[in-house]
Amino acid sequence: MASYAAVPFWRAAGMTYITYSNLCANLVRQCLKEPYRSEALTREKVHFSASKWVDGKPQKPIIRSDTGEE
Repeated sequence: MASYAAVPFWRAAGMTYITYSNLCANLVRQCLKEPYRSEALTREKVHFSASKWVDGKPQKPIIRSDTGEE
C-alpha cells in the first residue's frame, strides 16, 4: 500500500509543477496594485526563436512572442 502523505497537493490534484507555478504566479500578479501590476505583466512576456533543421543545417529562425494569454 502506497502512502500519499508526502505527495505534493498539486500532484494529488493532477497538475504538473509548471501548471501549478503558472497558476500561482498569475494569482500574485492579479493581486498587485498599480504600477507594480503593469510592470509584472510586462515581465510575463516570453520571446524565443526556433529553427528547423534540414540535412543537418539550420533553416531561417522563426521569432515567436508569447504573452501568456491564451
